[in-house]
Amino acid sequence: MADYRKVKSSKIYMGRLSHDADLLEELTAVCIKEGITLGRVEAIGAIKKGKVGYYDQSKREYAFLDLNGPLEITALKGNISLKEGTPFVHAHVTLSDNAGQCFGGHLAPGTIIFACEFIIHSFEGEAFERHFDEVTRLPLWKI
Repeated sequence: MADYRKVKSSKIYMGRLSHDADLLEELTAVCIKEGITLGRVEAIGAIKKGKVGYYDQSKREYAFLDLNGPLEITALKGNISLKEGTPFVHAHVTLSDNAGQCFGGHLAPGTIIFACEFIIHSFEGEAFERHFDEVTRLPLWKI
């Protein structure tokens, strides 16, 4: 049976992230500054270079793809919870090049912003916390 609980909408933050900043670090910084520990995030824009991850289920580890050169952020979706007591942004991103070829995966540090607009939707309630899961070897929500 699925583990879940009802949450209530709280606030919505909309803004623009800094040129030349790390995308994941900037989103996390907004969450820390605003005290957001439970929510969702989305964004669109463009990056100068990117880094995305793929979790290899058989090896139980991430493999990363470095994408050098300008790309469009066609979609970025994720959630916000706590990991080791700190706001943690877990996001997946789809990026496209000038030919429309897409790359996607787990947003990783090293994705540098050209221009990015974001929406963070915070929720009321007890934050979901990430704990090591023995089965997947991932830090998953313990609800």
